[in-house]
Amino acid sequence: MCPLQYTPWGYYIVGMKKTKHRDPEEVKQLMARLNRIEGQVKGIKGMIEKDAYCTHVLTQVAAVNAALNSFNKVLLSNHLRTCVAKHVREGDDTVIDELLKTLQKMMK
Repeated sequence: MCPLQYTPWGYYIVGMKKTKHRDPEEVKQLMARLNRIEGQVKGIKGMIEKDAYCTHVLTQVAAVNAALNSFNKVLLSNHLRTCVAKHVREGDDTVIDELLKTLQKMMK
């Protein structure tokens, strides 16, 4: 097993996997958003089970998509302010390529 290696950029490397230590308040806020989204998805499942009208289900799906997009904006903003900024300050521009690849995946 590979030892945990801390980097000065605010994340950990376990083998080749990057992880990030988050402030407890950030974790609390992100988890609250995800819990709401999970509840919305469960509600949609319930609507399907109860034969809800299609447009009502689609409206709820649109709400979940909007909530996920909002979650992404918050997470991306935090990533730019912490990880990306620290890498760039340290002269590591490879994080820019990583960010661009991530943005391309998000925009599919």
